[in-house]
Amino acid sequence: MRKSKFLTPLFFLLPALILMVPFVIYPVFKTVYLSFFLDDKFVGLENYKNVLLSPDIVNLDRFPNKSPPWGALIHNVVWIAIHLPATVFLGLGIALLLRRKEIKGASIIKSIIFLGMVIPMIVGGLIIRFLFEEGAGVIPAIFKALGIEGLAITWTAYPKTALFAAILGSIWIWTGFSMLMYSAGLASIPKDYYEAALIDGANRFQIFKNVTWPLLKPITIVVVAMTLLWDLKIFDVVYVATGGGPGGASMVLALQMWDYFARALNYNYAAVVAVLLTTLTLIPALWLIRRRD
Repeated sequence: MRKSKFLTPLFFLLPALILMVPFVIYPVFKTVYLSFFLDDKFVGLENYKNVLLSPDIVNLDRFPNKSPPWGALIHNVVWIAIHLPATVFLGLGIALLLRRKEIKGASIIKSIIFLGMVIPMIVGGLIIRFLFEEGAGVIPAIFKALGIEGLAITWTAYPKTALFAAILGSIWIWTGFSMLMYSAGLASIPKDYYEAALIDGANRFQIFKNVTWPLLKPITIVVVAMTLLWDLKIFDVVYVATGGGPGGASMVLALQMWDYFARALNYNYAAVVAVLLTTLTLIPALWLIRRRD
């Protein structure tokens, strides 16, 4: 009986394990192995030192006083600093607004906002590219109408604006996820809590502060962790919208890894960036698991 209890789950796991070994487990160990070698010679942490001190990853000579490129790692940090709070609060605000009874067609509005999550990221990158295109895009047209000629340009063509064009466009893509999560969270809060708060004389801000926001904490943890993971591994949107340019001004870690691998043919440096990126993505993943526990 004990042997059967052990072998039965193993039997069902075996097909997945057979596929995982050559396509997941082996590549992971091979990547870590490559990161410690250069020209078939073991160099220890020398590759990590060279990559982390490279201006491709961190360019302190330009950050923060000059325009990008600041290095792929700094670009990811800037991306998180702007994208994370924007999507969290936009998603929460839209979910709260569409919950009100006087808003007609809330489900249709939600579908339109969630469209950014449904379309392929490659298409999203193309849309971002056209949104910020001078003469065709909405964003330059708005700034031109406002008389701000310095921003009525093709954002993806200039180092000072290319990174921010990709970040602002990604806010549109990811806000739908945040909105959907918060909408589900708001629907799960019992109405009795709000009725009790109103009886106690609480205003809307007090109800949000003391009832809604605390009960949405588990949803916020998930949204923050998933957004961090998405921001760290962002690739396809940047690749299509800007290609990491101009001059590396919008390069991010995942794209830099691909650049080392496919353009420079430096597999060892690409492996170093892959290990670094994996380590960074494990931090929010482990945090999410611990917080949920």
